[in-house]
Amino acid sequence: MQKKITFIGAGSTIFMKNIVGDALHFDALSDATIALMDIDAARLEDSEIVARKLVQSMGAGARIETHTDQRRALEGADFVVTAFQIGGYKPCTVTDFEIPRQYGLRQTIGDTLGIGGIMRGLRTVPHLWQVAADMAQVCPQATLLQYVNPMAINTWALAERFPQLRQVGLCHSVQNTVAELAHDLDLPAGDFRYRVAGVNHVAFFLRLEQQMADGSLRDLYPALQAGYRNGALPKPPLLNDRCPNAVRYEVMQQLGFFCTESSEHLAEYVPWFIKQGRDDLIARFGVPLDEYPKRCEEQIADWRAQATAFRSAQRIEVAKSHEFAAEIMNAIATDTPYTIYGNLPNHGQIPQLPAGAAVETPCLVDANGVQPTVMTDIPPQLVALMRSQINVQELTVRALVDENRDHLYHAAMMDPHTAAELDLGQIRALVDDLLAAHHDWVPAWAQNRRAA
Repeated sequence: MQKKITFIGAGSTIFMKNIVGDALHFDALSDATIALMDIDAARLEDSEIVARKLVQSMGAGARIETHTDQRRALEGADFVVTAFQIGGYKPCTVTDFEIPRQYGLRQTIGDTLGIGGIMRGLRTVPHLWQVAADMAQVCPQATLLQYVNPMAINTWALAERFPQLRQVGLCHSVQNTVAELAHDLDLPAGDFRYRVAGVNHVAFFLRLEQQMADGSLRDLYPALQAGYRNGALPKPPLLNDRCPNAVRYEVMQQLGFFCTESSEHLAEYVPWFIKQGRDDLIARFGVPLDEYPKRCEEQIADWRAQATAFRSAQRIEVAKSHEFAAEIMNAIATDTPYTIYGNLPNHGQIPQLPAGAAVETPCLVDANGVQPTVMTDIPPQLVALMRSQINVQELTVRALVDENRDHLYHAAMMDPHTAAELDLGQIRALVDDLLAAHHDWVPAWAQNRRAA
């Protein structure tokens, strides 16, 4: 039976290309109806051209349609992919960096935790709720494949308001980290065997081994630890030569386990690396301050060149990416078991962490949907770090669900990096300034001042 895949935020053309291209590799999806939706008609047209050329290049039978109306795009969908940024790079991301910098609060990415993550969640969750509400009306059995940051806040908030929604939060940090570690150890990534658990971007490799030719498993942690101690590791990074992996290695050396997210992310989730008056730390660990705005500018320039190339190309290469989305769709559509790392509300799969929090674990996917694996053996020091992230996520979700502006202040006060840099009065003033600047992008209740 033909499937329908709806892509909300299809103006993210390169990401759309990866997901749609992946789907076309599977027989069960190659004749799907692919509905592309975006509010930017020009970007949507670019994406339509790319999608049609993908279908042509693959010789597939998929049908491409485009929409600027979200509900129409969702009608009858089997799978829904979300990939959008409310408020865009300009003005909202720029604001998320510029105003905190005036208070002496420096960031690297600002999309997951910290003051940038809180503000992005405040802008993003209401629209995800609208996607979920539309799905409940026009495609209630569809599975939402949610790629939008802040992943944990979004996943948690969706479950609070729409508990019956079939959803999974998806990220590529596990796959990217395996590639980086294989690069550092000069080993084939395909030989790695691992178990990961935690919260998105602060999950850890609880087991990291190499499958040997005789079938035995070799623990890779001793090689990582020795390499870092003697200065051989980390090597220049594989994925972004501006962002060395020293932060992750230092956290591994101190806590005993390797984090799934990049050093530029991890540096702003904790209070140890970005500190006023300690530019020596910034230099020693190569922390790339204001990294996300730099990437946005580069991506805008790259996209303009790629858009021109795509329009003139007769064919488009359709190499398979390492994203999980198409694998999930195929597993559900064909009842073919597949294992992913997915973010779901905690219903006991990590009993050491609070119920309801969005947690990342191995998940089995088949016709029954996305089913998480129970992980009970996370070391206590890692649980403690994860809880420091969950504190911020929970208070942001509570602010959204209860429409309580006070909890936005509380979330910022509990953020490890923000709290290490600013006092309580500064944090409250910073939140006020950000909410005022984001007036057109956040819910009305967030503009209503409450007593301190």
